[in-house]
Amino acid sequence: MKSSLVILYHREPHDEVIENGTIRYVPQKSPNGIIPTLKSFFANNFQGTWIAWKQVTEKQKNNFSEKVSVEDDGNYHVFRIPLSPEQVKSFYYITSKEAFWPILHSFPYHFTSESSNWNNFVEINCLFAEAACRYAEDNALVWVHDYNLWLAPYFIRQKKPNIRIAFFHHTPFPPVDIFNILPWREAIIDSLLSCDLVGFHIPRYSENFINATKSLRSIDILEQQQVPKHLTAIGTALAQPDFTTKIKHNNQIIKIDAFPVGTNPKDVLQVLHSEYAIERFRKIKKSFHGCKTIIAAGRVDYVKGNAQKLEAFNRLLKRRPELHGKINFILTCVQAATEIRIYKEAQYQVEQLVGAINGRYSSLDWTPVSLFTKPVSLLDLFCYYKAADICWTTPLRDGLNLVAKEYIIAHEGRNGVLILSEFVGAAIELPQAILVNPYSTKLMDEAIDKALDMSEEEQEEKMTEMYKTVSTYDIKYWANRVSRHFSNNLKS
Repeated sequence: MKSSLVILYHREPHDEVIENGTIRYVPQKSPNGIIPTLKSFFANNFQGTWIAWKQVTEKQKNNFSEKVSVEDDGNYHVFRIPLSPEQVKSFYYITSKEAFWPILHSFPYHFTSESSNWNNFVEINCLFAEAACRYAEDNALVWVHDYNLWLAPYFIRQKKPNIRIAFFHHTPFPPVDIFNILPWREAIIDSLLSCDLVGFHIPRYSENFINATKSLRSIDILEQQQVPKHLTAIGTALAQPDFTTKIKHNNQIIKIDAFPVGTNPKDVLQVLHSEYAIERFRKIKKSFHGCKTIIAAGRVDYVKGNAQKLEAFNRLLKRRPELHGKINFILTCVQAATEIRIYKEAQYQVEQLVGAINGRYSSLDWTPVSLFTKPVSLLDLFCYYKAADICWTTPLRDGLNLVAKEYIIAHEGRNGVLILSEFVGAAIELPQAILVNPYSTKLMDEAIDKALDMSEEEQEEKMTEMYKTVSTYDIKYWANRVSRHFSNNLKS
């Protein structure tokens, strides 16, 4: 059956459960990141298709089901593209993570293209495009997500010239001089220029894209606008006063938009208000033993700034001995499911820093840093957010950062302190947070001191404003932004 909405994203939106030798496809127990966001988009659209890749061996291919339905999980089917372990390694863990990731996050000294297999990347993007064209109605919207599928729009356009194509970029889009380091820059830009809509989290990223495009292709700027008030935050690192919203290339008009992904306040609070979560929250809060508690959540990655946070926490304990035994730092730093050297080094550095801090300052009844390297369930994570006095979210670079928004929702605008890096997309939405430059040791020290000393009245004032922002510009607002661009294509 053809679909009016086809979403292309590299990950599957379900868990596989084997019962009595039979595979069942069920909603994820701990959905995180963008997956629940995209799944919610199908709630208002019937006949939807989600296209992802699935790693399979030669033996598994014999009984592999390309198309599956997820039990009790909305109006869509999932089409899986079978990839061999070698294809996945080259596509996702090497080309994407060793070549694209450092460029996107402005770390060119980690970039290498010598290990990349560009032909494999092209081939997999072709497979996604073919699947999209196979399942899309003639007037469908094909919504492509993130840099792993940069080339899919071009191949879709070649097969179905009149179909509507949207692309959303979930990572930062770097400045033109850094983006142009990529040897495949022209193919990437040509593909994005095949879209009807190219979306980014914030105006700065969209303008970086425009500048990269102007450096490589001749385009006409058709429309520019002032940045909406809720995305301005003049004076911060990623502020952008105006941005381009419509361009023309080879007689095709391309809309450009900036709309940060939101979280789902209703779902977060539904989890936290459950009987089990209330009891879990009490146990977690009790385990803090009255200590002031800081939480930082993320994964092992050099862009996440985990080492910088730990170094700042070490300096805090050194200069403020009165805090010994009275403060906890909980760091969830999930290790990468890959043997990529740079991630192994980042994990080793984090573990060494945690060991050094705890070795120097721990006592029989106090351990200053608790490190979690395994995934934490969504329910537990939300409970930790609610229980923590401070959320320390200071990546060196991040496309948006939903942790900050989930922390705000968990506190329902009542209390808590958010320390936020200026270099994450969410910073321009949340100027009431303690915004900090994580590259500066002095400013990081000042930020954590300010967070610890902030009065309850000021906490409530700032959190109330941020709660209002996050509740207004939520996942529903984000989804409706796309709907407005393609209202005639999204039909039930």
